[in-house]
Amino acid sequence: MPDMNWREAIIKVLQNENEPVHYADITESIMEQGLKTQVGATPAASVAATLSESFRLEGKKTPFERVARGYYRLRDEYRKGSCAQLDSGPIADDVGSETALINAFGMYWRRELVSWNPPRLLGQQQPGSAPVDFAEQRGVYLLHDRREVIYVGRTTDQGIGERLKQHTLNRLNGRWDRFSWFGVFPVHDNGALGTDAELQYSLDILIATMESLLIEGLEPPQNRKRGDGFSAVEFIQTLDPELAKKKQAELLDQMKSNL
Repeated sequence: MPDMNWREAIIKVLQNENEPVHYADITESIMEQGLKTQVGATPAASVAATLSESFRLEGKKTPFERVARGYYRLRDEYRKGSCAQLDSGPIADDVGSETALINAFGMYWRRELVSWNPPRLLGQQQPGSAPVDFAEQRGVYLLHDRREVIYVGRTTDQGIGERLKQHTLNRLNGRWDRFSWFGVFPVHDNGALGTDAELQYSLDILIATMESLLIEGLEPPQNRKRGDGFSAVEFIQTLDPELAKKKQAELLDQMKSNL
């Protein structure tokens, strides 16, 4: 079966759902069902952007309904058995996500899964999507001792990877085992980091972003949702292939020594 475009795949998934579905879960279902195999590095961002484009280009004719922030369903007249009413709509395979102050982030990444020489911070948006190296990302970061935040830092003139590497050599070396990061550079569908982040933002965006960073980083129990306006995409850490090869070699050496 040939790949559907993003719009077709979203409709296919939502036709089988009675409840609103978050766009990240829509993305996961698309990939699990094999509706698209060429998904690039930012499939969830592509789904979110496709939905936004449908509202912008189709207006009241869009088949989608936004129920809450990030949650969508098909309008009643387009639910199961009504596929014949759907036209092709706008093709949005190459649409990008909106640029915000914070465009990508990672939570509680493990220090031991990073190759530090040179530093490579590998993550993926969804299982099966292309990995992205965030070593040259710019922004702010947290160092954790398990779940406790022990240090907050920022980096503008060098990548987060190099800045974190310095903390493996300085006084903080033995005090942290995980880290979280929030980056300003967006991720393109080919996995490259964009370096053209906007330099001027409105006061509303700045304040909303500060609130969101505190909520994401500190996880206060009385906050039931993310801060308003936080549109950054979370990336899940992946094991560096070089470390995987090293661990495999160590395991083989251990097996030989036990013979």
